[in-house]
Amino acid sequence: MKIALGCDHRGLQLKQMIINLITEMGHTHKDFGCYYDTTRVDYPDFAQKVAQEVASGGFDRGILVCGTGIGMCIAANKVKGIRAAICNDLFSAHRARQHIDINVLCLGQDIVGQELARMIVHAFLVTEFEGGRHAQRLEKIKILEKS
Repeated sequence: MKIALGCDHRGLQLKQMIINLITEMGHTHKDFGCYYDTTRVDYPDFAQKVAQEVASGGFDRGILVCGTGIGMCIAANKVKGIRAAICNDLFSAHRARQHIDINVLCLGQDIVGQELARMIVHAFLVTEFEGGRHAQRLEKIKILEKS
């Protein structure tokens, strides 16, 4: 799987751990920033880059990290075709993939610890969409995107 990643200054440390996990799992990735330090940056810039790459089909999924995950999630969901969700627990990560087929995972570095984040990212990457009645609901979401 090809994974697009991004973070703001508040999510840099957790994003680095996620990059290591993705590599361990045998996936490829591209880091869309921020990169090296905690100098203040604006999360919508990175959410837009990652969301557009996923929506265009250049990447299979995306992962965004900021302090709470909220800002990244709101910004990413503005891009047509993106279904981003904040997952602060393992159940939400599984359910978001199974029922909503999320394509962008948002995490809050200030909310989840590194070990929980590892489990959430793993669930996001291995859990399959169930389809069926859930696919019908996603079609309704696509109609909402047009309004």
